[in-house]
Amino acid sequence: MGKILVGNHIRKLRFHHDEMTQQQLADKVGVTRQTIVALEKGNYSPSLELAFRIARAFNLPLEEVFFYEDDIK
Repeated sequence: MGKILVGNHIRKLRFHHDEMTQQQLADKVGVTRQTIVALEKGNYSPSLELAFRIARAFNLPLEEVFFYEDDIK
């Protein structure tokens, strides 16, 4: 069984929400801009609490912001 990859639509959602900057989102959810950069690049998987805070910042359910894919290799 391959590992599960958690992906997200954060970058796309920021641009659909008045071109929100990474810093604005970071301030809204209580993390650094570098954390948002790492999330958007797929280098970091958020805690469950942070995932919910990000989804709430966009007024969307969690599953519309984050997704997972099985890495079948």
